[in-house]
Amino acid sequence: MKLSPILLLLTHSIIAKAWTTSVTPKNKITSRNISLMASRATQKKKSRTAWSESRGAGDDESSSSSQFCTIVGGGRIGSLLAKGGPNLLLKRGDAIPPDDSGPIFIATRNDSLDSIVENCPSNRRKDLVFLQNGYLERFLKEKGLEANTQALLFVSVTSMDATPIDGITSTNPDGLTAATGEHAQALADRLSRLDLKCHVLAAEKYQPAMFEKLIWICTYMLVGTAKECGSVGEAQSEHSDLVTAVVTELMAATSKEEGIAFEDGAVERLASYTDVVTDFPAAVKEFEWRNKYFYDLGDEACPTHNALLRECQEKGLLGFDL
Repeated sequence: MKLSPILLLLTHSIIAKAWTTSVTPKNKITSRNISLMASRATQKKKSRTAWSESRGAGDDESSSSSQFCTIVGGGRIGSLLAKGGPNLLLKRGDAIPPDDSGPIFIATRNDSLDSIVENCPSNRRKDLVFLQNGYLERFLKEKGLEANTQALLFVSVTSMDATPIDGITSTNPDGLTAATGEHAQALADRLSRLDLKCHVLAAEKYQPAMFEKLIWICTYMLVGTAKECGSVGEAQSEHSDLVTAVVTELMAATSKEEGIAFEDGAVERLASYTDVVTDFPAAVKEFEWRNKYFYDLGDEACPTHNALLRECQEKGLLGFDL
């Protein structure tokens, strides 16, 4: 079949245009990319300079890259960490820069972790530092991040810009906050500049400490909620025998399940920490990350704990179904 002269002319025109149209490579450096990179560099420099000037430091100190970090989350903890040194503070919807280095402190709620990890550039995932309360091990293993830096923050910040309350207790005058992993020392240094204490632990020492804090949260919040206490301090003062029973029960269940041993004096350590944060409200929340670990071990392992959860449900005190 022969094409008409008009169709032939149109065909040749389309082919010529296809061959002459310029294509921008996916990774081509454009003026917009250069602008974004310059903006980040400027922000980092300003952050270092402002922080150094606030401490009376010179240019040499402000240029130290080892002090720089990225912080995800501008809430109470994120804002506190930002005061400890130069940083890039990211808020909801901000992207983690792929070309930076150093720790990325995640100061958000647990339910934001999945999207943060999934949207993090693959080359930066090793720098993610998890500061959340709760049982994170299963989540981290699923994401291939079990070797990442983790921290137990025994620090209470009651409101934005409030003076932080360190976890210094009568039984632990050096504080209870601890971290493990590649960026643990960077976190400890940043907290130290804020006059807060932090222990850097090996992984095998960190795991019992992590479960000890999990047990504190799951016990005091649960007993306080079940007995309709206004605070964790009231739970301890009014129901100390029940608190001790649940702590002891959960420690035994954890030791059997995980094969770990707790240092002597755990009940006293947790009670002493409660004295420090005595006014903290008692509420069972983030069940998937906290009490669910023990609830799933079953009634044989955690009978008192699980019975208290069901008591809360019967009273309509839970915001979720067991």
